[in-house]
Amino acid sequence: MTALQVGPLAFPIAPLLWLVALLVAQGLAARMAGAHAREAGDAVWLAALAGFVAARVAFVAGAADAYLASPWSVLDIRDGGWSPAVGVAVALAVLAWRGLRAAPLRRPLAAASAAGAVCWGVSSTLLGVHDRPALPALALQALDGTPADLHVLVHGQPAVINLWASWCAPCRAELPAFAAAQQRERGVRFVFVNQGEDAAAVQRFLAAQPFALDGVWLDRASRLGPAIGSTGLPTTLFVDAQGRVVERHFGMLSAASLASRLRVLQTTTASRPSPH
Repeated sequence: MTALQVGPLAFPIAPLLWLVALLVAQGLAARMAGAHAREAGDAVWLAALAGFVAARVAFVAGAADAYLASPWSVLDIRDGGWSPAVGVAVALAVLAWRGLRAAPLRRPLAAASAAGAVCWGVSSTLLGVHDRPALPALALQALDGTPADLHVLVHGQPAVINLWASWCAPCRAELPAFAAAQQRERGVRFVFVNQGEDAAAVQRFLAAQPFALDGVWLDRASRLGPAIGSTGLPTTLFVDAQGRVVERHFGMLSAASLASRLRVLQTTTASRPSPH
């Protein structure tokens, strides 16, 4: 499960689970701290903010070239550009620092850290946030009506499968980055699977764009999204050369966050032995 569907809108579930874990941690810290409840609660929020900023800054620093081309995109935190390990490390360091400075906060902050981690781990596991779904055998159709099987399209080399629609604003926003990556990354196959639209609508949309996409296919019945556990658009799958899903991402990707995931995909593919 990658998204929470509310009417026609879909929200990424991972940030919601982080928020729930943070509220659990803050509530427990305040409860255990007694007379120091406000200090404990503030320490948890300070640690969360520091971790959030650090995770973003670390990612941006590692992808500086991509962000330099569009500096304002640094502020668009919807693009999935985070370094979670850095953020968690900084948050824990801030909590440790606050505990060292105030003895009454040590046990509450230690318990809060553990509770938040357990809450995140259990909820994300139960909801399948980190699941890597099997790629379904799905019949697709080219814009000229030619049929093809999704497995056949992606087998043999690393692939990126992007689920999109022309009416989806985040889809439209990320497509230029995908088009540029497709021209640059010749060792990766890009498959753009349109959800629910007919060939005429897709062709009109593509003809009006200043970029070109190869590998556009139609999923008229919108079956691929539910098959991989994603109810919202855009959704992107990163698949290794053996057809195994390495990562499933719901939401818009920027040029920098896409490039980062492509590096991981290529590294993962290179390190995995081919099945016999």
